[in-house]
Amino acid sequence: MSFAFWAVTALTVAGGLAAVTLKNLVHCALAVSVAFAGLAMLFLQLDAQFAGFAQILVYIGAVAILVVFAILLTRNADTPKEGGVFSRTWLAGLVVAAAVFAVLGWAVLAGAKGLPNEAAAPAVTVQQIGQALMGRYVLPLEIVALLLTSALIGAVIVAMHEAVNEKGGAK
Repeated sequence: MSFAFWAVTALTVAGGLAAVTLKNLVHCALAVSVAFAGLAMLFLQLDAQFAGFAQILVYIGAVAILVVFAILLTRNADTPKEGGVFSRTWLAGLVVAAAVFAVLGWAVLAGAKGLPNEAAAPAVTVQQIGQALMGRYVLPLEIVALLLTSALIGAVIVAMHEAVNEKGGAK
């Protein structure tokens, strides 16, 4: 395996560990963004361009930014007072993560036995997906865009309404 793979893997794991162990919520959200970026780079190294670019657009461009905005809008960047890094909840999470990793590893190793040595090229390219989204599926794409835009506007209105109520304004 190449140096680039190991460097990206180290970046992804470091981002994930930082997201779990940091105490400031904003720093955790930014660490999750780093982990998402590492996953996107891994997808791109595997020649899965659509999955890599979708990871960048959806997870980094939308989910991580949404988490940061939610934290900043709720002004809840304080750390919890109880519990530490090695609390029982953290230990239970580590056990569950190890179990999931073991099951996934077993599934990959069991499935690899039945595969031929040469993997076939994907039948669908990113260009074909883009043409389908801009052709046959343009109406559902536009409906989802309008739905997400209206949800964002609604969230801003709710946040503004709560900010006015906190300052002593009229309901």
